[in-house]
Amino acid sequence: MQLDFSKNINIQSLFPENEFEEKVISFLEDWFSHSETVSVQTSGSTGIPKVFEIEKKRMLNSAKMTCDFLGLKEGDTALLCLPVQYISGKMMLVRAIERKLKVIISVPSSAPEISENVEFCAMTPLQVQNSLDKIHFIKNLIIGGAAVSEKLKNEISTTLQFSNSPTRIYETYGMSETLSHIALKQISPIQEDYFTIFNDVEISVDERNCLKIFAPKLNPEILQTNDIVELMHFDSAQCDKKQFKFLGRFDNVINSGGVKIFAEELENLVKKHIDKDLVFLGKPDETLGEKLVLVIEDASTPLSMTEIKSQISNLKFENKFHIPKEILFLEKFPRAENGKVLRIEILKLI
Repeated sequence: MQLDFSKNINIQSLFPENEFEEKVISFLEDWFSHSETVSVQTSGSTGIPKVFEIEKKRMLNSAKMTCDFLGLKEGDTALLCLPVQYISGKMMLVRAIERKLKVIISVPSSAPEISENVEFCAMTPLQVQNSLDKIHFIKNLIIGGAAVSEKLKNEISTTLQFSNSPTRIYETYGMSETLSHIALKQISPIQEDYFTIFNDVEISVDERNCLKIFAPKLNPEILQTNDIVELMHFDSAQCDKKQFKFLGRFDNVINSGGVKIFAEELENLVKKHIDKDLVFLGKPDETLGEKLVLVIEDASTPLSMTEIKSQISNLKFENKFHIPKEILFLEKFPRAENGKVLRIEILKLI
């Protein structure tokens, strides 16, 4: 199915060919109804899943921010390959409505169908991983739903440097409460360290150095996150950029023997060398409080596990506290429907 929002669309005349297209049409019916809000479900990756109502005008504000940042214009083509029950998929449709884009509707999968050039697409890291040979078809690609690993960044760079493609790829920062993202960080062709926030968004930190977001066009409340960040300060007379570096979630900070360890930083280091999904966790320990444990998703042979442990033992960690006290293997990580790894569930399993 293809939808052209640069023209008037008669929703009643659309005939879905599968369940996903039915959900797309259902959302459009809600969007063009007299209601001023739509229902959005959170993924449940950082807490209990919940459903809340969002004003359509705020979703349009968010859509305009993204489209302006990327320079999208009327008549451009977008590819929708994300579930529409979550904010990520809904916002793809709202951006198309706001900017009058053409949309190719593709059933969400871990390997989306990409067979023609498009100006815009949003994917999860797993989808990108499985589409490296096709991302050159996309002019502007945003990646969200989970952090983009260093290994995937390098694979993207290697893939595109031989394609002469104009593709620009960004990692997103946001949450359901910010109506998708409020900041983007380019990872190709330039690899940036800091996220750049959109216009009309203000940021600060609390006493824990956790990010606070004030985006009145998206949410009337100041949003307090548990994301530990480093703010980039500019001379306001010379630059109006507002940027920050994500260090890790406060929830995921491991306190081992009085030393605070950022799980995400260690994961990025190890993933440069180990082609596996993995997480660092704090396992309760009578002596240390929390023992640093590395859990790797792997269903291979004991020999392979031994090789992985050997590789990790040869890594150069910043200090001895970053060396995992225990390395465990799980055949399959528990995940939310959008692909996010559920750390709490993994901790329960081990």
